[in-house]
Amino acid sequence: MLKIVHATCCGIDIHNKFVVATIAKTDPKGVTRYQTKEFKTFNHDLERLREWLTKNECKQVCMESTGKYWIPVFNYLENTCTVTLANPKYVKAINGKKTDKKDSRWIADLFKHDLVPGSYIPPKEIRMLRELCRYENKLVANRSSEKNRIQNSLTISNLAIANVVSDAFGKTASRIIEYVVNCDVFDPEHCKTLIDKKIKASHDEIIKSVLGYNLMPSQASKIRISQSHLNFIDNAVVNLNDTLDELTKPYESQIKILTSMVGVNEKSAVKIISEIGADMSVFASAKHLCSWAGLTPQNNESAGKKKSSKISRAGVYLKPLLVQCANAAIKSTKNSYFRDKFLKIKKRRGHKKAIIAIARMMLTCIFHMLSKGEMFAPSDVNYSDMPTEAFEKRRHKMIQSAILLLQKQGFQISKTTDNELLVS
Repeated sequence: MLKIVHATCCGIDIHNKFVVATIAKTDPKGVTRYQTKEFKTFNHDLERLREWLTKNECKQVCMESTGKYWIPVFNYLENTCTVTLANPKYVKAINGKKTDKKDSRWIADLFKHDLVPGSYIPPKEIRMLRELCRYENKLVANRSSEKNRIQNSLTISNLAIANVVSDAFGKTASRIIEYVVNCDVFDPEHCKTLIDKKIKASHDEIIKSVLGYNLMPSQASKIRISQSHLNFIDNAVVNLNDTLDELTKPYESQIKILTSMVGVNEKSAVKIISEIGADMSVFASAKHLCSWAGLTPQNNESAGKKKSSKISRAGVYLKPLLVQCANAAIKSTKNSYFRDKFLKIKKRRGHKKAIIAIARMMLTCIFHMLSKGEMFAPSDVNYSDMPTEAFEKRRHKMIQSAILLLQKQGFQISKTTDNELLVS
């Protein structure tokens, strides 16, 4: 028989308007008795749920993570109970035998035998940071959508200014677009006064890209609305970043550690911490963290045949972020550590799988860096495998760094006729 791990526990089936909770109490003889109650999701009723659990001396609670509906319940039970949040696929009941009461009892039965793996729930401060970081991602995506709408209107209206300037939303392009949208008669001479002095394209080219445009009133109205929305989003992102700066102050040391790794800037470090937290003890190992982030192959084997080894869909926010960091790391000219590994894997497995492998390596490094509180300093750098040109560049940089360090310590560096360095 299965061992009963939690003698008194509760399984909660959560819905939008109500929750169904079942307390399972197992006596020393192994007989389990159940109590089931239904509560609404109003604050008063959730308070009654907490009191009911306290009255029955139930400290272990398991509930499935259904959208955002579990968060209000978790907020009430976080301080009084040990809450296990389960992925719905681990507690799904048999089709045809499902009711709300049976579902809550099934969750309690699985949980009392410790058969439900819990999902990672970060501390409250990290949850707040995560919420705002994900909101910023949405705002940035909306900003890109508005820019695409404006660009679409320019193309339809025969305005080819994006073909001659590097940034279609820079100072010059923005001034000209605003002038074209609001003017009754286009004046080329006045348009030339709107061009920034630092722009590389000639004034004649810019004027040619605008002359002959056909801007309909509907398209002009669409551009105005999109520009207004774009300015609103820009202000929202600025205000949101101010709030994020306040929330990230307690994690300045962790951010400094992460930014020591090639490919990770300050903003990326903040987003990584918002997803995985600053305490790595919640993950059993670096492999567990990589699996949680969806960066490891799945196990799908039956009858000795491997059906699929693709990476999972987990890490919806973290995985794309790490892939971006990996792309930045392999393009870095300052440190070729990840680039050398990428090129070796790419020969055998291709670009996409090599990038995922680099992202997994970076997350493994992040786990150990945050666990030990150490900066990025890989011990497996093999300079003999580097290309000759890259090796000479690195050698030159290392020599220059050593000379600067000796000079700061008060040593005099001089060269002999044989180009040898003398330290005195």
